[in-house]
Amino acid sequence: MRPTSAPSAGNGLALAFATYFLWGLMPLYLRLVKVVPPIEFVGWRIVFTLPVCLLLVALLRQGAALKAALAWPVLRLLVLSSLLVGTNWLVYTIAIQTGHLFAASIGYYMNPLANVLAGTLFLGERLSQRQWLAVGLAALGVSLLAWGALDTLGISLALAFSFCAYGVVRKLAPVESLPGLTVESLVLAVPAMALVAWGGTGPAPFRFGADAGLSTLVALSGLVTAVPLLMFARAARQMDYSTLGMVQFVAPTMVFVLGLTVFGEPLRPSQLACFVVIWTAIAVFMWDLFEQRRRRLGEQAPA
Repeated sequence: MRPTSAPSAGNGLALAFATYFLWGLMPLYLRLVKVVPPIEFVGWRIVFTLPVCLLLVALLRQGAALKAALAWPVLRLLVLSSLLVGTNWLVYTIAIQTGHLFAASIGYYMNPLANVLAGTLFLGERLSQRQWLAVGLAALGVSLLAWGALDTLGISLALAFSFCAYGVVRKLAPVESLPGLTVESLVLAVPAMALVAWGGTGPAPFRFGADAGLSTLVALSGLVTAVPLLMFARAARQMDYSTLGMVQFVAPTMVFVLGLTVFGEPLRPSQLACFVVIWTAIAVFMWDLFEQRRRRLGEQAPA
């Protein structure tokens, strides 16, 4: 694995932990807006994220960076990342609002191991034997899920690989977090407005402004979306992607606990077996990371 400088890696690690803690709380927010149909809510989420980003661009005077992000070499990567993150938002919202928290949790437990493979295949990062063991255990967990919970496997896989691919694209794109997210919101703005309009034709449409409390919660989706994503994008550029992925255990653990306690979702035996195997994989990988850190500190210590 490629070393990163201590200050940058340390800042990135703190940002990563804070980001995944906020994402771990997301099901509680989505529960508050459950009456809004998932597809329509994702549309509103994008609609309200764009002005938040534009306001931040103006306040932080990043207009030049935004203009640079609209140049085609960068824009083509951001078009791809916008489609990936939009897919991730939609699948996650549907999963939570239909009571599939364990499937969502498994997806985000799988994501760090997908990140490991992505870091190896696309970013030139090298894995140790223990890290490959962790990847193999995660693959076993997926197999167990396919055997006993095939109906929710698609949710888990879609979440894991859409966000993994999003992170890779954002790490490769030569753009800072705020201009990048702003362009992604611009790309998704027209489809988002179409989703909002389509949702308004349903049998029980959400009428923005009809209920002040609910409308305020929906409007806050812009901040709920923008703040963690900006933190994630910055963290992804400051540390090894495979290391970043392993910090993600914070969010799915919180979602798992919420599923058991607040949401009361029944846990299938195959899902429990998958969790146990993936928890073991994460433990193996974290053990390896700590060992690498200990060796690096030993090599840097004065003789």
